[in-house]
This record gives sequence, structure tokens and C-alpha cells, in this order.
Amino acid sequence: MRYKLLQEGDIQVCVIRHPRTFLSKILTSKFLRRWEPHHLTLADNSVASATPTGYMENSISYSAIEDVQLLSWENAPKYCLQLTIPGGTVLLQAANSYLRDQWFHSLQWKKKIYKYKKVLSNPSRWEVVLKEIRTLVDMALTSPLQDDSIHQAPLEIVSKLLSENNNLTTQDHESIIVAIAPLLENNHPPPDLCEFFCKHCRERPRSMVVIEVFTPVVQRILKHNMDFGKCPRLRLFTQEYILALNELNAGMEVVKKFIHSMHGPTGQCPHPRVLPNLVAVCLAAIYSCYEEFINSRDNSPSLKEIRNGCQQQCDRKPNLPLRLLHTSPDLVSQEATLTESRLKPVIVTANEIHVEVERNNTANQKMTANVGNDSEPNLIDCLMVSPTCSTMSIELSAQADRILGCYVEILKMLSDYDDWRPALASLLQPIPFPKEALAHEKFTKELKYVIQRFAEDPRQEVHSCLLSVRAGKDGWFQLYSPGGVACDDDGELFASMVHILMGSCYKTKKFLLSLAENKLGPCMLLALRGNQTMVEILCLMLEYNIIDNNDTQLQIISTLESTDVGKRMYEQLCDRQRELKELQRKGGPTRLTLPSKSTDADLARLLSSGSFGNLENLSLAFTNVTSACAEHLIKLPSLKQLNLWSTQFGDAGLRLLSEHLTMLQVLNLCETPVTDAGLLALSSMKSLCSLNMNSTKLSADTYEDLKAKLPNLKEVDVRYTEAW
Repeated sequence: MRYKLLQEGDIQVCVIRHPRTFLSKILTSKFLRRWEPHHLTLADNSVASATPTGYMENSISYSAIEDVQLLSWENAPKYCLQLTIPGGTVLLQAANSYLRDQWFHSLQWKKKIYKYKKVLSNPSRWEVVLKEIRTLVDMALTSPLQDDSIHQAPLEIVSKLLSENNNLTTQDHESIIVAIAPLLENNHPPPDLCEFFCKHCRERPRSMVVIEVFTPVVQRILKHNMDFGKCPRLRLFTQEYILALNELNAGMEVVKKFIHSMHGPTGQCPHPRVLPNLVAVCLAAIYSCYEEFINSRDNSPSLKEIRNGCQQQCDRKPNLPLRLLHTSPDLVSQEATLTESRLKPVIVTANEIHVEVERNNTANQKMTANVGNDSEPNLIDCLMVSPTCSTMSIELSAQADRILGCYVEILKMLSDYDDWRPALASLLQPIPFPKEALAHEKFTKELKYVIQRFAEDPRQEVHSCLLSVRAGKDGWFQLYSPGGVACDDDGELFASMVHILMGSCYKTKKFLLSLAENKLGPCMLLALRGNQTMVEILCLMLEYNIIDNNDTQLQIISTLESTDVGKRMYEQLCDRQRELKELQRKGGPTRLTLPSKSTDADLARLLSSGSFGNLENLSLAFTNVTSACAEHLIKLPSLKQLNLWSTQFGDAGLRLLSEHLTMLQVLNLCETPVTDAGLLALSSMKSLCSLNMNSTKLSADTYEDLKAKLPNLKEVDVRYTEAW
């Protein structure tokens, strides 16, 4: 039978006079005083006769209890324990046998724990100490008590023993670790014990203890730990353990097998905490590689100073062992000399890091263009155009380089698991790396594999994380695009990211406008080299009238006509434009209803047969149209009412409509498969006054958001939805 360990306050006693002993009867806690910490509250006859309540005033420590036995003499009171103390015996009577046994095992446990604390606090011979540790572990494993402290107390005793004795041999270390291994199967090691384990991993990475004992401990940490912020030494122990695995003969193959064991053999990892914990360990390890350089930031210009070009050497703090060296105390005077083609490079050296900084005329021009702007520059701007950080070549020490290589490789492994990729993309979307890492060519080159995996994933929840986490901040898309600090190719990754983002981005025009403003040159260069994705992008810019400047439009047209694929797609664009002009020519019906069972092809064929410039009301109810018909609907300039009742029109089509049909007033989406992801896009259709979302997957939060953002909305149907 299993018992719960008694805590302070679980036993309260009242003294009753007895011929030879003191008989204590258990009463309810509301009448009695609780235990004092680490003491059992008992009483003697003098106290009982001296106090009105009959309760004792002095406590007896556990160490004073010489023996604890179940009462066994003939005609003894039921359910009693016999406690032998100096000067007498005390009886405790419980209400039933279960409660009596619970007290018995709890008191025995407390008494023995204090004994082991005393014995192990002053070790003489380590052979005896090791024997006592094994006995303590066996006692914890065989105890019928169920409580976290049953296993944690021995670990804390051993942890204290190791922290106070630093002269142990390696053999002693391993013997102690093996002795306490059974307790670690279901318990996290205490902080001091984690420090001891870390030291062993660093000093003896090839020890069999690392594989046989530490592996199940680390697996449990990764599966069950909820917050490394509260338990940083558990993270550090996990980090050192993985580095120890990497030191084995097979190296990363052993690490790969360990990661696979954490994921499991199936396609879905059954432990949701494994991935976040592994990513936390990787981020902390990568940060540590650049920590010395990061700590020197106090002596380097702030981001605002870098952007405004106003740092002065005399304003810097006293020199640190690792610091940035400036070529001139007055960078304002350097700003005036914009005719110089290139400034002298700045060399920064340190024990572990070497940085070479080149500042060019382009960087200075961008810098001076922002003088007077008090806003803090974003991360990518700081790396690309700051006068001290325009190009950086970082060299780490051999140890830091090994750590970096190991943990970037783990991030690659994590990105290869399909079920982990969405969460991994979300965790990395804010770019949780120091700017020194992003300026390190080796790091960004190795991490490129992870970004490529995100760009190849067709799931929107994955590749959408390539964009910035919020407006005004840069994301991986900007970092790895031509001109970004991490771009080391001719734009292949950039083209791949654009292709996947265009396929799912519901703000297509906004995305194209961003490309036209910031990446038009790279887009035209890649189109000139025959990249089909970039050719499509340029055609869309022309089709959606993204480019206002006539000279730029002519340059785009010349670029398109310079390749066969560009010429063919531009001709198709011209044909569509002629059909569009014919479609939008004034005339034709004002109302149109398609027969049931009509398809996307039927709608396209109908709209291409004449002029529909006056069409205001279109009903596609009970047809088989899908989101694919949206590209034809957005060409109807006068459309005000659209009925999509009981069609397969989904989120993708709804996003496209929200960008182009901003004058739509009535929209019926009853019994369509639209979800919150598409319905949220309707917030840009400010002219909507009637909206039917009956029997859709609308949530209450999205409904409240739409009501707040659509001021003209008067008629809404949300029956049979979560918002109803």
C-alpha cells in the first residue's frame, strides 16, 4: 500500500493522562496547534497539568526520537504508535490503521533523513560515504510513501555533499552518479547537481556515464520541463550533454540519433515540449558563442547613434578588453565627404573574435538620409547601412566554432521534421539571434538551409513566418533577399521565397508594392536572367498598376521582352488587358445569375463573351465555383452585390476580393467553407453594409473585430456560427 508523506500540521495532539505513558489522541486541526517546521509537537504530563487546554508548549525534534514502533502488546489501544524519547514513551492513536501506518512510515522517513544528513555532512572515508548513499537511494526507492520530496531529499543531500567536496577523483564522481541514477529516472536533478553534471560532461565527454546515465535524464528534462527561465541550470546541463555527444567518435551522427529518439518513430512527436525546449537550448548555445562580443556593446555606439552618425570617441566609456575601434572621433565631418568612393577599413581584434568593417559611400548616403530621425533603426538596417557595421567578417575561437556548428546543425535537423516545422518557423520568426550572429557569414550560410526548408513548405503557417513578425520590423525575407546581409547567392532563395509567398499572401497588392519600393532592381535582374517567378512578378506589377513612373514601366517592359519566357508572358498580359478593356466597357446587363452547377470555367467563358462594365449584381448561388473564379470577379468595376451562397468559394478567393472590390456593398457567404483566416480580410472592405456569414466557421472574436472595422455594416447574419 502507498501512503502520502505527512507535512507540518498534519498531526495535532492532545495530552490524556495515562498510568505509565502519555496517551495522545488525534483531534481535528481546527482545535489544535500545527507543527513547527522539522519538529513533531508532543507533550508531557507537567505541561498537560499546567496549561488550561492540555496542549504541550515545547516541541521535540525528530533527532530526539529514539525509536518508532507499532503498538503490539496485549490489550493495547487500537491504531497506536509508540515513540521512544529520552525520559519516557509517547503513544499516538490514529483513527484507523491506514492513518496509523501513514504516520509510522512518515516518522521513520523523517528520522532517517536527518540521520543521513548528519552522516554525509562530515564525510571521513569515501568508501563509507558511497555505501551510505546507496543505502539512502534504496530507502527512497522502497519507501511506501508517495511524495516528490521522497526522491528529491536524497538528491539534495548528495548535491550538497558534492558542492562542499571538490577534491573527489573522477572515479568517485562516476561512482556517485551511478549510485543516484535510479532516483533521476523520474526526477529533475537539483541546480547544484546540474553544475556537477555539466562539469563531468566537459571533463569526461567520452565517459559511459554520459550515455548510460545522463541520456534518460536529459530526455526527461526535454519532455517535461516547462520553463528554462526558472531552471536555467537544467538548460545548461542539456546543452553540455549534447556537446558531449558531439565529442564522441561518430559526432553529429550520435546527436542526430538522439534528436530522432526525442521525436519518436512516428510522423507526429507525442511530446509537445520537446521542440520548444530544444530550440531554447540551441538559441542559448548560439548566443554564448558571441557573448563576449555582445558584452562589449557598452563601449560601442548605440543603434540610434549609428543611424544618426553622431557618435564621438570622447563620449564612449573607458576601453574594455573587447571593443570597437573608430577611425575618427568626428563622424559628422566624414558625412560631408560623400565624394570619397571608399573609406579605410576598420579592424577590430579580440581574443576570440576578429571583425573587419568596411564603410562605403552608399552606406554613408543612407545614413545621412536618415539624420534627424529619432526612431530606433531596425536590425537589418543597422547591419546593412550603419557606418560601423556595413560588412563584418567574424572569426570565433575553435571552441565557440564547434559549439556554433553543433547547434546550427541541430536546427537543420529540427527543420527536417514536417510536424515540427510550423512551430519551429514560428519560434524563429522574430529572428531571436544577436546581430553579431547575423553579421557572421558562416552562421547565416549554415542557417540558410533552415530558411530554405521554410520557403519550400506549402503550408501557409510555415512560409508566412519568413515575413516580419510585425510591421516596421524586418524578417528572414529581407535578411536573405539581394542586398540583405545574409544573401550569398544570385537570388535563388529570394525567388523561391517570393514564389511561395505570392501563392498564399492575401495582401498581394501590398506585397507587390513592397517589392517595387525595395527590391525592384533584384526582381528585374533575376527576370533578365530568365527567372520565371520574377517575370510573373513584373507582369503583375504592370497588371495591377503598381508602377506609376512611365520610365520604370518601359524599363520593366524592355526587361520582359529580353527573354523568351518574359516575351510570352508579356504578350499574354497584353491580351488580358485587351479583354479587360472589353469586359469593362460600358454596357451589358446590371444583374446576372449563373445557373446551378456552373463551374469556374463557365463563369470565365461567360465573362469573356461580352461587355459587363455595368454589372452591379452577380449571383453565383448553388453553383460549383471555387476561389479560382476570384481572378475574374475582381475585373468587374461596378460590382456592388455578390451572392456566393452554398458554393466552394474559400479563404484564398475572399482575400483577393478584399483587395480589389473595395466598393462591394452586399456579400453573401452563407454555407461556404470560409474561415477566420479569410473573413478577417473583409475588414478592408469599408463599403460593406450587408454581410451574410450564416453556417460558416466564423468565431466570436473575428465577428467582434469585423464589427469594429466595418463602420457601414448594418445587416449581419451569423446564425449557426460560434458568434451566434
